[in-house]
Amino acid sequence: MLNIFKKNKKGHPPGLENMKEVLEYLKKLEENYQNISHELSVFKEKSKKNLQKMGMVRFNPFPEVGGDQSFSIALLDADNNGFVLTSHYLRESNRVYAKPVELGKSKYQLSKEEEDAINRAINI
Repeated sequence: MLNIFKKNKKGHPPGLENMKEVLEYLKKLEENYQNISHELSVFKEKSKKNLQKMGMVRFNPFPEVGGDQSFSIALLDADNNGFVLTSHYLRESNRVYAKPVELGKSKYQLSKEEEDAINRAINI
C-alpha cells in the first residue's frame, strides 16, 4: 500500500513524483472503490435469501402425557420466506411436519404453535 504521508528525499510521497501520477493513483482508488461498492451491493442482495430469522416454541400437545417435548421451529429469510418445522413427540413415536412459509404465511393450515414460531422469527 502506498503511504502518501511519507516523503522521499525530494519531498514527494514515494512513487508519486508529479501531479499526473497522483491523479492516476486517485483514479485507481476510485475504480477500486466502485468495484467494492458493486460487490457489496450484490452480496447484500444475495444475502436476503439466506435463512436469517429463527423462532422456536416448545409445547405439550397432550397435557395428560409427558412434558414440553414437542416443538415448532420457523426459519425465514429477510422477506419472511422459508419453512416451519414441527415435531410432535409421543411415547411410542415422533411425527415431524414441514410447511413452506411465504411472506410470513403458509398455504397450509398452521397450528397455534406454528403461528407463534413464525411470529417470533418475524419479530426478532
